[in-house]
Amino acid sequence: MKDPVDILKAYWGHDSFRPLQLEIIQSVLDGNDTLALLPTGGGKSICFQVPALCMEGICIVVSPLIALMLDQVQRLKEMNIPAIAITSSMSKREIDVAFDNCVYGKTKFLYLSPERLTTEIARVRISRMDVSFIAVDEAHCISQWGYDFRPPYLDVAEIREILPGKPVLALTATATPKVAEDIQVKLLFTKKSKVFLQSFARHNIAYIVRKTDDKNGQLFRLAERVPASGIVYVRNRRKTQEIALLLQASGISSTFYHAGLNAQERQKRQMEWLQNKARVMVATNAFGMGIDKPDVRFVVHMDLPDSPEAYFQEAGRAGRDGEESGAIMLWNDADIANLEQQVRQSFPELKDIRKCWQAVSNFYQLPVNTSEGQTFIFDLKKIASTYNLDQLQIYNSMKIIEREGYIVLSDAILQPSRVHIRVGNEDLYRYEVQNLADETLIKAMLRMYGGMFETYVRISEMDLARRAGKSAEVVAKDLQRFDQLGLISYIPRTDQPMMTLLKPRPDAYSLYISPENLIERKKTAEHRVQAMISFVKDAQSCRQVLLLRFFGEKETPPCGKCDNCKRLAAEGKKKERLNLEDEILSVLKVEQKDVRELVAMFPLELHAEVNTAMRKLLDREVIGFDKNRKLKIK
Repeated sequence: MKDPVDILKAYWGHDSFRPLQLEIIQSVLDGNDTLALLPTGGGKSICFQVPALCMEGICIVVSPLIALMLDQVQRLKEMNIPAIAITSSMSKREIDVAFDNCVYGKTKFLYLSPERLTTEIARVRISRMDVSFIAVDEAHCISQWGYDFRPPYLDVAEIREILPGKPVLALTATATPKVAEDIQVKLLFTKKSKVFLQSFARHNIAYIVRKTDDKNGQLFRLAERVPASGIVYVRNRRKTQEIALLLQASGISSTFYHAGLNAQERQKRQMEWLQNKARVMVATNAFGMGIDKPDVRFVVHMDLPDSPEAYFQEAGRAGRDGEESGAIMLWNDADIANLEQQVRQSFPELKDIRKCWQAVSNFYQLPVNTSEGQTFIFDLKKIASTYNLDQLQIYNSMKIIEREGYIVLSDAILQPSRVHIRVGNEDLYRYEVQNLADETLIKAMLRMYGGMFETYVRISEMDLARRAGKSAEVVAKDLQRFDQLGLISYIPRTDQPMMTLLKPRPDAYSLYISPENLIERKKTAEHRVQAMISFVKDAQSCRQVLLLRFFGEKETPPCGKCDNCKRLAAEGKKKERLNLEDEILSVLKVEQKDVRELVAMFPLELHAEVNTAMRKLLDREVIGFDKNRKLKIK
């Protein structure tokens, strides 16, 4: 077994681990079920990537976030570490080839969404793999008490039946004590399991909450005062563009990001921000997950998040390099009313949920009791206009149906075009000889991209077009023709949100929505909203202490940096100065003193404050000097 520090040095270039990382890694290497609770930016991925590289076999990583999976796979490949992600947007053929490479190839990491993990094909192929351990990322999703509960996570433990004795590593950055306990129960942790909890405290972040009716003005002043990279979060897409344009008009370079932009545009804007071409990113909460930009100096929330967990995760994207940073929340009374209304809208009536489900089923022409496992582009706007329904109501209804385990919705992400050569080298060469018009494109493809005989490889039609001397449109048509001839499997790029059916499509009236679950979830959502409201309204407690208390950390000293800590400290000093004035007057009532004599009567650490108090008394002419330059009461 390889040494973890050697692996860290070889692949990441670091000589030492962050706090608790090595202990978590060693626990996995010792074969223990392990729960790792690390704050945002605490280096969770290292905790499963390093032990996987130390051990023989393949590490199965369960994650609900397709964009994050694809991002991590790409980074691993750039380090020459073979990794594969299987997502709902892949074809059956592509999934089949990917699993074959995990069984028979040298793949070290297999990333799967929870709904893909427990399919029959996954269970059969995983049983044939040499698995080292299972890593469950965003593990709070397995708990109904977690802020982002996803029913498919409940089935993750089933995979342990076909992998007896293999340890499970569960990781999360947002878990209350109740959720942490639930994770261990749901994942069937053994008695020798280990729990590692790093304090969620981020000592380099100052949490600032300001009540204001001039949010834009506050934002502009902050962005001018802190000439560094920042993120501004808003709740709706329209506001991202509006605020970005206002910042630009004030001379602050900025761009905006939301899920409604096409994938190419989102990627372009993200790169502009990562490369500091745009200093401030104005975005909805669709932005930020898995983004590794350590020098973000401020995160501003222009609207209230709907839970402390969401706020903590988004605010935690500031200062990941350990340098001093700020998390600023701007709010007013209207925000409270809006947040409470949004919770109500998130739980439509059962009749409206059924109506929306019927509309979606009709739109995709899904017969009853069919379509299990099928994936469709989820065109919310078109569904709403076709059936004259409200987009928000459809979305909220589908989210409730998702929580009941019928479907899974995937955010819009860019999936580049992929090609897998289905014939052998000799057959492909024979085709080239017989079809000289296609020779240039085939040769360009083989020279530019390796590994296409073994697996699906990302390609760019534009790059191929430049090499082959054709237009991108002609290249795409040629690739489609090669696909029809059976030479290759060609999957064109897509950037649409997806919907996957996890069960046969039920009739709208037999669609079962548990009333108990609905009531409980609504109650939990309302509790989180009230926790958020209490957080912003609290003017006496340290902000970090309030957040950490929500996550079960009781014994936490005040941070000294947040708005409440600073204000209370200033009020304390002011009170102290007023008390010093009284003490000075008490002394002078008994006897006149010169300045030095008076100051010397107080402890050394108070001398500066005593001088300040004297000057204020002199300015107000409460005291003055006699002819001998001694202080006296006037």
